[in-house]
Amino acid sequence: MINGFDVNDELICEGIVGDGCGGGRLFFVEDETLYAHDPISKENITLAQEIKKAKKISKSKCIITIECEDEKIEFDLSQMKKK
Repeated sequence: MINGFDVNDELICEGIVGDGCGGGRLFFVEDETLYAHDPISKENITLAQEIKKAKKISKSKCIITIECEDEKIEFDLSQMKKK
């Protein structure tokens, strides 16, 4: 558990400090919305909406990958938009 988040949940991933954009934040999908959780301010920042049937989320460098039932979505944190 980190800040009340179960990091073993398939719809939560951690941004590692030094691996690119978003280090130290938690990223998660809830109610068809992709959020970034800032552990300092304790705020959730909306990044993208209409994430349908998400099954798994992962992050590598500045790209958050969301595997959904019908598609794979890549969100580029450096440009703050879906690829």
